[in-house]
Amino acid sequence: MYLHRLGGSWLDHPFWRGAFVLDDPKDLDAIREHGIEEIWIDTSRGLDVAPPPESAPGVPAPENAAPESAAPIAVRAAPALPAVAHACFLEEIERARKVCQDSSVAIASLFQDIRMGRIVDTSHALPMVQDIADSVSRNPRALISIARLKTQDDYTYMHSVAVCGLMVALGQQLGMDERLVREAGMAGLVHDLGKAMSPPEVLNKPGALTEEEFTIMKRHPVQGWQLLREGTQTTESVLDVALHHHEKFDGSGYPHKLHGEGIGHFARMGAICDVYDAITSARCYKAGWEPGHAVRQMSSWTGHFDRRLLEAFIRSIGIYPIGSLVRLESGRLGVVCEQISRSLLRPVVHVFHSARTNLPLPPQRIDLALPGAHDRIVGIENPVKWGFGPLDRYWMA
Repeated sequence: MYLHRLGGSWLDHPFWRGAFVLDDPKDLDAIREHGIEEIWIDTSRGLDVAPPPESAPGVPAPENAAPESAAPIAVRAAPALPAVAHACFLEEIERARKVCQDSSVAIASLFQDIRMGRIVDTSHALPMVQDIADSVSRNPRALISIARLKTQDDYTYMHSVAVCGLMVALGQQLGMDERLVREAGMAGLVHDLGKAMSPPEVLNKPGALTEEEFTIMKRHPVQGWQLLREGTQTTESVLDVALHHHEKFDGSGYPHKLHGEGIGHFARMGAICDVYDAITSARCYKAGWEPGHAVRQMSSWTGHFDRRLLEAFIRSIGIYPIGSLVRLESGRLGVVCEQISRSLLRPVVHVFHSARTNLPLPPQRIDLALPGAHDRIVGIENPVKWGFGPLDRYWMA
């Protein structure tokens, strides 16, 4: 049968998708073991059940009679759904753009529901998490790169989408099973819901916050935790990320000044993903750091993050993240525009400037992993030092 939807909460079953062909006895056992009492099937895509037998005229069926077993149907089984196929960066970029746009609109709607006093039901956000996770599975760098490009108007919503994608990528890097990866993505998507309770003039202020305004904004973790706790279909891990994604490993964070292992595992993941997207995103009052510089700075901060998780995070986004300004051994400067999995140390670079003469060069796209490249990255550069404007046009070209 083709399962269209499983009854109950999405948190009550171990499946990444709620719709799939049931053709594995292990999946059937899992459905039974998790107490799922009802399912919806799509009879146009799977094998239908036989109709119930008709009772003889004038003879009603006995009360509480056991149903007849469905007769076997001699038709080939429906094919299993294919796994998410890998796609190169350029193939995935447009799909990722649409996923980001659709998810941002949905998150904006969720914020509006909260402001109108409606109860939060995180199960409604599951399709968004799945779309984001599917894009990350096809190519982990496309959606993460697109989600960095925000405007002042959609920053809060796109930030939620970006942190969701980063959490999924980090969860996959850590080898989490699909259920935990899904939960990590959900935690990233709703981690900032408390900001819906912040005064709009503070949340959307086109400039740096005053100390008083920052004190107001520091309430959002507790407010988000309360909203999610009063809602439905929310796990303890999702609640913990909402409440503690601003805690620091050395105990200097907020709201509870937790430290070390006292901070939940998912919350430690969330702290890294939240900060990375925040510092790499441009705001009206500051330019976003380019990804390579951001990674280097985060690595230099003492006591901020769980070092083991930070190292895994860097592996998940790439040693040289897309958008990084790098110096090549030849003295040329370029922006990383694609990463080939066969060699993370040798990505595709858009070369456009000479570090030796400080003059522009004819634009050239170089795959450093190819045998004839004869060049390699020797370091990450800060674009501010060179007086460059936004670098996104190079990797987006």
